[in-house]
Amino acid sequence: MEKKTTIVITPRDRYSELAGCIQDIYAYTDESSFDLLILDLGYPAEDLAAAKRELTGHNNYRILNFGRIIPMAAMSKVREHINTPYAAFMDNDSRALPGWLPPLVETAEQTQAAIVFPITLERAGVDEGADIRNHLFTTRIHVIDVEKTPYLVEYKTHRRTVPEQLPHEITESESFELHCVMFNTAILKTLELPHMTIREHLDIGMQCKARNLKIYVVPQSRIVFDNLATPGKLADLKYFNLRWNSQITWQSSRLFEKRWGYKFYSEYSIYNWAIRRRLFLLMRWLCIPIGLANKIDRVFMSIRRRVAPIWDPIKDAEAKSTSLYDRLPNRTPQQLDHSVI
Repeated sequence: MEKKTTIVITPRDRYSELAGCIQDIYAYTDESSFDLLILDLGYPAEDLAAAKRELTGHNNYRILNFGRIIPMAAMSKVREHINTPYAAFMDNDSRALPGWLPPLVETAEQTQAAIVFPITLERAGVDEGADIRNHLFTTRIHVIDVEKTPYLVEYKTHRRTVPEQLPHEITESESFELHCVMFNTAILKTLELPHMTIREHLDIGMQCKARNLKIYVVPQSRIVFDNLATPGKLADLKYFNLRWNSQITWQSSRLFEKRWGYKFYSEYSIYNWAIRRRLFLLMRWLCIPIGLANKIDRVFMSIRRRVAPIWDPIKDAEAKSTSLYDRLPNRTPQQLDHSVI
């Protein structure tokens, strides 16, 4: 059987959980249907050793050592190594569920989409909610005006809904997230992949919209990501701090603004988000229970917000935001600049 998909495993927020990711891919995916690329972006030796034990007996994989670089830089470099029609990127702390891959391929073939992605579920971890709940169904790019200046809002539908209540129809989306996403490889190789650690998925979504390329969520395909629920290692902070350090997140926002002309309403909330996750990761490394970790996290951030308030001039800005594309000619964003660094 001709292989249609290359699965690429890459770290995004931390190093832990690589071996489990590999284990579930092989458990729930027909091995004859895919090649596997594992991107070593500085994994600790013990994580790579555990991964190699999981790979014993398989011969459809390669490990590519790119050094400690951010995920988007790794995505840009790995494109030349992908020769199948489709490329499915999965974070190391995401887990495949039974039957996840065929619906993505079938939908991509039937719709000629640029990008398809599964329903992304999350385990109970950061923030409270059901043990398994929805993280992402579709994303809409919204806008809200503050003193006549438009600010973008990332609007996620069905956020934290339990899986049984999610829609069953394949649905068009304006963006995706990188926990798991499948690209048409030919289109992937033509996309600009900016050197960003935030907003990168929205940038790609806007590129697709500008080119009239389609993005779909496929409810028949599901994965679950860990959401920092599983205690990791102290070494995880090395990668978390690479991606989420204040300099690169600030530069990412400025690069997005340069490319598209928009600021984000929630920019400063994202900086606090990174601080919260860093604290939560440390507490889970110390094996502090999830419920207690969330309580400590809430108290810490409540104090921080009093000392350093976040710019938030509109109460419930997300609910009051409206579609960006509804206000644009031909519903098409205009890219102002093509710089990627």
